[in-house]
Amino acid sequence: MKFLKRFFDGIQRDARLFLFVLILLEVYRGLFIIFMSSYMNEDSGAAQIFSAMFTGLRLSLKTAGAITLISFVLVTIIGLKARLRLYVGIGASLIFSTLFMLRFPYWRAFQSTFGMEVVQGFNDDIFSIIVTMIQEYGIIWRFLVAVILTLLCVAILSRLLLIKTFPLPVLDDKKKVAGFSAGLVVGIFLFGLFVRFGGSFTYGGGINWENAGVTTDNFLNECILDDAQALYRARAMAKRMEAGEISGVNPDKIAESAQIIAVNKEIVEKNLAPYLERKAKGERIQKPKHIFIILGETFMQWPLLGKYDELLLAEGIKSLIAEENCYYSRNFMPNGDFTSTAITGLVTGLPDVNIKVNYQARTYEKLYITAMAPPFRELGYNIDFWYGGMPSWDSIAKMSFAQGFDNFYGYPDFNAPKQTTWGTSDENLFNALLAHLDEEPPTVHLVMTTSNHPPYNLDLAAEGFDMKAEVEALKKFPNIEDVDQLAIELGHYWYMDEVITNFIRAASQKFPESLFIVTGDHAVRCDPSTHPTIFEHQSVPFVMYGAGITKGILPPDAVGDHISIVPTIIELIAPKDFAYYSIAPSLFESNGVGFNNSTFLTASVTGEIDSDDIELLPHVASNELNEVNLNNERAHAKEIIDAMRTVAWWIITQGLFFGEVEPTK
Repeated sequence: MKFLKRFFDGIQRDARLFLFVLILLEVYRGLFIIFMSSYMNEDSGAAQIFSAMFTGLRLSLKTAGAITLISFVLVTIIGLKARLRLYVGIGASLIFSTLFMLRFPYWRAFQSTFGMEVVQGFNDDIFSIIVTMIQEYGIIWRFLVAVILTLLCVAILSRLLLIKTFPLPVLDDKKKVAGFSAGLVVGIFLFGLFVRFGGSFTYGGGINWENAGVTTDNFLNECILDDAQALYRARAMAKRMEAGEISGVNPDKIAESAQIIAVNKEIVEKNLAPYLERKAKGERIQKPKHIFIILGETFMQWPLLGKYDELLLAEGIKSLIAEENCYYSRNFMPNGDFTSTAITGLVTGLPDVNIKVNYQARTYEKLYITAMAPPFRELGYNIDFWYGGMPSWDSIAKMSFAQGFDNFYGYPDFNAPKQTTWGTSDENLFNALLAHLDEEPPTVHLVMTTSNHPPYNLDLAAEGFDMKAEVEALKKFPNIEDVDQLAIELGHYWYMDEVITNFIRAASQKFPESLFIVTGDHAVRCDPSTHPTIFEHQSVPFVMYGAGITKGILPPDAVGDHISIVPTIIELIAPKDFAYYSIAPSLFESNGVGFNNSTFLTASVTGEIDSDDIELLPHVASNELNEVNLNNERAHAKEIIDAMRTVAWWIITQGLFFGEVEPTK
């Protein structure tokens, strides 16, 4: 009877803890919607907001239940001291208050609640991430605010837990005790079931992170996930990737997928290599002495669009594009949302399938059959990597050497000063590379910049950037949350554009036969407004400049992505019938699809791979495509993407290496 009395008292206090956590999450959800309302669609009214709040409340039942379960087991059942219940509430308050404060800069950077970027961060330079969070995102003052919010929560919760509970009913015989106890057990079980399924007694009627997007507004759909559920989503997605559950990968359709991407559709082989073999059509330009593939950090494409001309952000690259020996395509996609994904895609020739290639044991055993180094070495080139950061970052140097690179130069290797937590300035990087060229044999240089990255701490005024004019220009554009902050970020983009352009002009003068490819590692992190188009949020430019390049050397606005770059260069310079292996065709024979982990692009549309979201490209008239054509474009894109990802997945997980199969004669 004594246990039943304590148990009855405990479940009432646990119920208060549960309600406290649930209400706290709902309050933080509502405050975030209020403070970040500029990210909502203009047509999202009260009904949509109410739907998001109510669905979020149902989803947060799970989070509140998980927190309360700790108290229920340790205090109510086991009988540990009651103050532990308060400590559980204090811990939950501090965690959720801190995550609430961090959600704001995270959303501004990625327009998402906590996602795969968090998982990626654990494989990144943790110290640099912390420094960036301190310098750029104000983690210290945000944490102090979180502590203040926690103290307020503690004051409320401590009083709530002290309120007198209802006494145990009078139970004067064993039958009443048994009946009451059974009723408690059944009630707790039903309540637990209701909480577990997110406001339902069945899985089908419940809410989880996968089906919580009930509104037509992406911002509100993300707000439905409380921070714990968002982190759970990221963990679940990471585990699925590790288990091989990757969107678009069909392990039982390897042969069919290889057939789709093969040049020779008549091949019938068990080995995948013949399907990936391509033969160059013959030299289109004189073989350059130096080839530069420049990945600009967050070199998004939207500043090059006519709509944003008055911002004067990409005048350097635009001046190159205007010259006769330059080709530019707007229909281009990065390999993913992360710098390392762009780099691994180029180094290995493998499109992103949500497997971290730089952390796979096979990557360090042999060269993948699609790696960029072997064909360039056969063509007489060394292969070097130049990076403005640390060689140890994300195992990039180690991976590059394992995949056939001759040299890797991080900023310590060329004695540049460390100017941010991530490395040195772009100017120091390119000055070192330019000075190094005299000593080099014919070389392919993969170059990764660093300056256009948080923390944004360049002295832009000293570099010649007119911040005041940029702020005034930005004020003319709608839906910008923080004009001053965006101007700072765009100033770093402007600086990167200037430095890259100056290097290309200097290197061209020094070595006129050079070839330059310029693109971005990714676009996400810097958008023109709180409501960017899919194209603005994701696309990067493809610029090809050098001797022999003409406006018509490729089809206008040829469609491709990072995996198209190496085969395009090979088709430019290799002799006829030169054999190489590639999953993607060159831009000369584009399959009409560019894609990354979330988004696809064709000649007419951009869209999200796993949704019906589709948008016309800015340079396509709205009357050019009807619904049938749009559906055809989507179906074509899906077939190509699924095939390429399936083959890439097989190469990574099963192993298909260079030199194991002889090219056909």
